Amino acid sequence: MKTLEHQTLLYDEDCPLCQAYSTGFIKAGMLDKNGKKPFSNLTDEEHRFIDFKRASNEIALVDNQNKTVIYGIDSLLKVIGNSFPWMEKVGNISPIKYLLKKLYSFISYNRKVIIPNKKTEQNILQCIPSFNYKYRIIYILFAIIITAFTLYNYSGLFQDLPKGNFSREASLAFGQIIFQSSFLLKFDKKTVLNYVGNLMTVSLFGSLLLTPVLLLNQFLEIPEIIILGWFAITVLLMFMEHFRRIKILQLPPYLSYTWAVYRIIALIIILNLYV
Repeated sequence: MKTLEHQTLLYDEDCPLCQAYSTGFIKAGMLDKNGKKPFSNLTDEEHRFIDFKRASNEIALVDNQNKTVIYGIDSLLKVIGNSFPWMEKVGNISPIKYLLKKLYSFISYNRKVIIPNKKTEQNILQCIPSFNYKYRIIYILFAIIITAFTLYNYSGLFQDLPKGNFSREASLAFGQIIFQSSFLLKFDKKTVLNYVGNLMTVSLFGSLLLTPVLLLNQFLEIPEIIILGWFAITVLLMFMEHFRRIKILQLPPYLSYTWAVYRIIALIIILNLYV
């Protein structure tokens, strides 16, 4: 690998993905040993030439010699392109770069609902992205689609129950958002959408846990008791994750219990409709 010297990535230390790829660049020799720095360690001098708000949304690559900065997908393409010039050329093709920027923004603006972190002391500088309604709503819709698709396929593994449909599962996912949001009417829109983002991340977490069974069942006939048991374990793990996130968000603990109540009600309705 060709090392890009005298360049430092300002990464979000509370973002595991940011930590992973910035550390990976250094271990691979693409950046020197000083090639990454926590955003919270910004110096007064760096504050003078770094766009603080933009760096919160898009990872900044600082040229320590020229005191210049590039952001987001451009910074990643420069680091990668130093070792693989062809990747930088491909990445800079207009349609591809447009898609890369959109994907980067989708992840960056939602990273705090994908992996939330506890609030720190007010005098500690945190790399918190701006609240973006468009990307938050897109994330929620994306999570609904993935969740509905996974549950639709998983329900088909139960021989004794009629197979569901995608529309039903999507309606149940959307219904839970409405149900849970009704307990947050006294909070502002951003708080509600932050919670809903976390709520749907929990659903994605559950979908991820169910996926191995779906894949394995393509090659082996898994006993229904195991399928049901794994589903029960998944729901329990989802409840625990939801409870953990509620504490981090400093929201009322009863939201975890209403989350469980909704799922029980939904199950009773489904059984009464199809049995």
